[in-house]
Amino acid sequence: MTTPQTRPHDDAMIDMLRQQPDFAAEYLRVAFEELDEEGGEAAFLMALRHVVEARGGMAQIAEKAQLSRETLYRTLSANGNPTLKTLSAVIHAAGLRFADIAHAA
Repeated sequence: MTTPQTRPHDDAMIDMLRQQPDFAAEYLRVAFEELDEEGGEAAFLMALRHVVEARGGMAQIAEKAQLSRETLYRTLSANGNPTLKTLSAVIHAAGLRFADIAHAA
């Protein structure tokens, strides 16, 4: 009997976001709507990290956002506390706009 192949949720989500680029705005919209729930801030930052990984990776998005790679990793960690300016730079570097996230359906 063989054991089923499994892979980490993060990897599966990043692959899905790569295969379905339009899903990114919806994914971030749902995470944004859940910000007020317990763990919502960390969940939103993780969702944004998944999008960043799917849209070119940390190094490429950091360069586009004019941040160091280390700063981007720290910003998108579960304990990250990004400013609105940093969030905007990262979202734009990933090819999205706040309006895309707000109007995703």
